[in-house]
Amino acid sequence: MWKKLIELFKKDNLFEQAYQEASKMLDTDAYMYDASVNALRHSDTANVDFDIYDADKGVNRSERDVRKKVMTHLVVSGETNLASGLGLVSVVIDIERIGDYTKNIYDLAVHHPLRLKGGPVEEKLQNVEALVTSDFKSMIEVFKDRDEDKARLIMNNYKEGLSDACEEISNSILSGAVTGLNSSDATAVSLYARFLKRIASHSRNIVTSVVNPFHRIGYREK
Repeated sequence: MWKKLIELFKKDNLFEQAYQEASKMLDTDAYMYDASVNALRHSDTANVDFDIYDADKGVNRSERDVRKKVMTHLVVSGETNLASGLGLVSVVIDIERIGDYTKNIYDLAVHHPLRLKGGPVEEKLQNVEALVTSDFKSMIEVFKDRDEDKARLIMNNYKEGLSDACEEISNSILSGAVTGLNSSDATAVSLYARFLKRIASHSRNIVTSVVNPFHRIGYREK
């Protein structure tokens, strides 16, 4: 979808500015994500080399700025460009939500005393982490390059079981089926799995926007 729209509106500098700002938002999300996961899972402190809360506020400001640019773009260009504007606004909402969930992961790191270990569910948690991280980073590349072929490949290879795997980790802990974790670790692992699930979901929505029309963002291509 994006490649055709960009070609159509390549003379519309305002829309291109909004698109590039959305790309920068994704870069910030990725930076926040790496730092948050590292602080929670690979460090005994929550020390990072930048202010994650300030970075999240920057993402929020950029979301508002993109909306403003899109609105101006639509006022100037008219209804014929409505699909491009609605699509980009939908995408930046997903980008903003990813920022929120990475901030939530950092909050876990701040309040959890040491690096988080999954105990009996550690292997499952590592598998989920790897898949979410891979999908997230691939999504950013696809969105920036407007690569429809790669977007389709990611969509076709999307692990349908990823959401279920996250739920299984959380539900097995909440139901008491998992033992061997103290209350602090159990709570943190359960929340972490749910945050990863939401990041994966929003990443998938953004990937679908590269090839789908506005009304099918978040769904498989027809």
